[in-house]
Amino acid sequence: MVISYLRVFALSTALATSGALYAADDTPPKADNTKTNKKDRAEGAVTADQQKMNPADRELAQSVRKAIMADKTLSTYAHNVKVIARDGMVTLKGPVRTEEEKSALEEKAVATAGAGKVTNELTVAPKKPVSE
Repeated sequence: MVISYLRVFALSTALATSGALYAADDTPPKADNTKTNKKDRAEGAVTADQQKMNPADRELAQSVRKAIMADKTLSTYAHNVKVIARDGMVTLKGPVRTEEEKSALEEKAVATAGAGKVTNELTVAPKKPVSE
């Protein structure tokens, strides 16, 4: 009896392991943002963790974000851009779908922060191929 239990246990362990290995082969590779993230490592690059937490900069970032979110014609990409406020200056970073969205986001930031106080580092994401 003990031998048959051991055989069943060994067989079930082998099957479970082979199933896990097989499932691992079917999973798509994880996204690699290495190239994108290298830009944030450049000297002088503004990153989201550099957002100032003083009341004026927090309110400025919130106002720009509210203006962006209020525009329901923008894509999800545009709604998710980074808005970084530092010393009264606003930096916009991230991908958008079109040049029009890129311009619209900059206009919203300029309307809130003022002319000459916005750095637009937005990029236009490549369009996804349409599957047939």
